[in-house]
Amino acid sequence: MTRTTRLGIAAGLGLLGLVSACTPGSNTSAPPPSTVSSVQTDASKLGDVTLVVWDQEVRGGQAEQMKQLNDAFQAKYPNIKLKRVSRSFDDLKTTLKLALTGNEPPDVVEANNGRSDMGAFVKANQLIPLDPYVAAYGWDKRYPASVRQYSSYTPDGKTFGQGNLYGLPQVGEVVGIFYSKKKLAAAGVQPPATWADFEASLAALKAKGEPPLVLGNLEKWPAIHVFGTAQGRTTSPDAIKQLAFGRKGASWKSDENLKAAQTLTDWVGKGYFNEGFNGQDYDPAWQSFAKGKGTYLIAGTWLQADLGKAMGSDVGFMLPPGTSADAKPIATGGTGLPFAITAKSKHPEAAAAYLNFITSPDAMSTLAKTGNLPVADTAAQQTTPGLQQDVFNAFGKIVTDDGLVPYLDYATPTMPDTIGAALQDLLAGKATPEQFADRLEKDYSAFASTNG
Repeated sequence: MTRTTRLGIAAGLGLLGLVSACTPGSNTSAPPPSTVSSVQTDASKLGDVTLVVWDQEVRGGQAEQMKQLNDAFQAKYPNIKLKRVSRSFDDLKTTLKLALTGNEPPDVVEANNGRSDMGAFVKANQLIPLDPYVAAYGWDKRYPASVRQYSSYTPDGKTFGQGNLYGLPQVGEVVGIFYSKKKLAAAGVQPPATWADFEASLAALKAKGEPPLVLGNLEKWPAIHVFGTAQGRTTSPDAIKQLAFGRKGASWKSDENLKAAQTLTDWVGKGYFNEGFNGQDYDPAWQSFAKGKGTYLIAGTWLQADLGKAMGSDVGFMLPPGTSADAKPIATGGTGLPFAITAKSKHPEAAAAYLNFITSPDAMSTLAKTGNLPVADTAAQQTTPGLQQDVFNAFGKIVTDDGLVPYLDYATPTMPDTIGAALQDLLAGKATPEQFADRLEKDYSAFASTNG
């Protein structure tokens, strides 16, 4: 993803806690922000510059769009040399925490926007606020407030979704259900129009002899998306948002959340998941789905390009169905990992010009052509019939109907670890739904009581 992670990003998706070297409150200090009048937006006038860029765009279509945009940027601005370092989401998450405390961190980083990463970096003054560049480049017109909130924090890093802007995403994300059209047809099952249809299809497909749901949960974060999908069928969007943004007044111990946890427990008991899913990596799992194992894959739209290339016309995508065919859609999602500028960068104006270039309307077109889902100008893109059209239509509908709910591991700085481990235990039968909820509530309530 880009939870992620993605991971979310996929989304807030990694599992390592903050190391002591980069704990919030370190003596790193950000330089005073530029003023709008002082911003040089003509990158050709910035002299000879080398920008070090770290990203996690390593999969097929993701890697291709970055290559094309970087080549185009350097062709337009030959005075700016890009030194790109591309890492997997988990590798980037692990190494970035250390790199930002060093003497020569990257200039531009793709940072998980959850509290344990971007929030901590903001609190430690390791990223610069982008507000002067927002005004100079008109990013507030390119990105509505509903998108900017996912990269916004107050300067103390405490309040998520408000305050200064610290990053720009390229892609939109929504977690839905990929499915094999051939396998549904072979089982005599239609693509489900309601959640009851979906659960009935799981039983029908299992009866054919193969587990219908594919999951690789060794890294622990993938199950967050599966739980979020079940939770959206039992819990109101407002309640989910309260939990995900760490606000007071919500509780993991509600009957609705317990019902969602019980859904996953039931699915395991009925053999709906592939064998050994808790010990399988994420990438091999979706790759096995692409090769014909299982019928459904609950995952994010960041897999669109790779699954489309591997499965062709066989693969479809749908939003998680509701209680009725015309129910308002609810799904986990938001934006991909945003690109941010580090506080120690010696070339913040060149870095801002780079961010502007890779998120421009032309860049959105490049993203669409390489099988990605642009977060801006989505409706203006041409799509090919099939999976890409499914994904673009789904994202357009969920945004129009205001049905996106945030990734659950945004909730507290330690929630990525907490919910990932709790879900592994729940799915392994080592914890009941009540014990699962108690574990999350302990983390959540301790943070929310001081967060407002």
